[in-house]
Amino acid sequence: MPTEQRLASSDADEAPDAVGPGAQRAAARRTGWSALRPLVWRLHFYAGVLIAPFLLVTAVTGLLYAGAFQAEKVVYAHELSVPAGEHTMPLSRQVAAARTAHPEGTIAAVRPAPQPGDTTRVLLADVPGVSAEHQLAVFVDPYTGTIRGALPTYGATGALPLRTWLDDLHRNLHLGEPGRLYSELAASWLWVVAGGGLALWIGRKRTNRRLRTLALPDRTATGRRRTLSWHGAVGVWAAVGLFFLSATGLTWSTYAGGNIDELRRALGQETPAVSTAVAEDHAHHGSGGMAGMPDMPGKDGKQGGGASGAAGSASADVGVDKVLGAARAKGLSDPVEIDLPTGRGTAYVVKQVQRSWPEKQDAVAVDPGTGKVTDVSRFADHPVLAKLTRYGIDLHTGTLFGLVNQLALAALALALVFLILWGYRMWWQRRPTRDRTLSFGRPVPRGAWRRIPLPVLIPLVLVVGAVGWAVPLLGGSLVAFLAVDGVLGVLARRRAAAASCVD
Repeated sequence: MPTEQRLASSDADEAPDAVGPGAQRAAARRTGWSALRPLVWRLHFYAGVLIAPFLLVTAVTGLLYAGAFQAEKVVYAHELSVPAGEHTMPLSRQVAAARTAHPEGTIAAVRPAPQPGDTTRVLLADVPGVSAEHQLAVFVDPYTGTIRGALPTYGATGALPLRTWLDDLHRNLHLGEPGRLYSELAASWLWVVAGGGLALWIGRKRTNRRLRTLALPDRTATGRRRTLSWHGAVGVWAAVGLFFLSATGLTWSTYAGGNIDELRRALGQETPAVSTAVAEDHAHHGSGGMAGMPDMPGKDGKQGGGASGAAGSASADVGVDKVLGAARAKGLSDPVEIDLPTGRGTAYVVKQVQRSWPEKQDAVAVDPGTGKVTDVSRFADHPVLAKLTRYGIDLHTGTLFGLVNQLALAALALALVFLILWGYRMWWQRRPTRDRTLSFGRPVPRGAWRRIPLPVLIPLVLVVGAVGWAVPLLGGSLVAFLAVDGVLGVLARRRAAAASCVD
């Protein structure tokens, strides 16, 4: 059998017919899925071939990051944990111990030991040798004041060097802001590829209504059909998770994330923050030592507000112990972070930093001169979209449900890796093999959009345009695909016309 006939036979249930005059007349009578299927198949094919390398990198780096939380506990066990004692030192004395060991930079925040056996973190900013986006975490034994070490840290989850390195690898390939375009491009197309593949697989199996044919691979199949069976069945199981990763990944991307932020702002769904402004008559109390921070009140175990405070000294401050006590009185349980005043007229901010279920995200502002709470923010009162964004990001990063969450993310990453490899394998298996020369699979026939009835095509174009505007890297790359495909189509027709003239 000639190669072309073998390929046509093997692809009969998968590829649309060539777009000839008869096919076009038949297509004019098609509606619904039968009209959209050729276009979805072409989009899935080209997106899979061209975007899959970005998705593969994202999946592999995401798999590595999913294991980073557990690896961090092992690699930095000395800094993170200590033998549990009976009594902890006052927080101000722990800060003083850290400051004595590391006088460089300024104190930006303090994270008291959240559980027995954990260390306290004193976070220093503007430390020489540490990038501006990072802080130096000094780990203090809360029972003895012994310094357990110091490591650069990043982000609200307090990522240490190993996890920070993997996070940067996953997010931007260590290329900085330009590198973030790769991950946003992958997230922009992931839901399109997954949704198109799911629709094609369900449409392919619609004649057999047994759930098993959708959810389990056909072990009796061979060759490309066997590969397709595994590709489709695993894709069904992974589809919901891939949609979720795409949506949550876009929430903090550069361009689509910016549009999402604008939408939340317009709807009044931004994440609220406590006001750090304090009364001006208290501004001089505790503000003098805050900018330079090495003489932070309370660091030597003595609370401000004594004789020097009565005299109106600029260095008077109630100290971190009283600030923490005020936050505890408002119901802020561990884990918390105490952000120090950033300048004159600003307050301490004590905020819960638990990103696991149940979320703890309450925050209070405390006047450094009086120790009184001046503002309170409760996570329970946050707008719905703010809560959903918080839950989505924490689920995406693997913190919301701990180890179970991280294992699920690892499974999704592995599934995506195999889906991509199976997709490329199917492309390879569709190649002509008669001459045994190196070649690739046949592309999907052009002209699929002409099969769509006008009442369906017009709304479809409008929807695609709106989505492309909201997700710019998706829209921009789709336009580029169409332009290149159009140029290739013109060249192909010219070659065909030249060949016919020669004949």
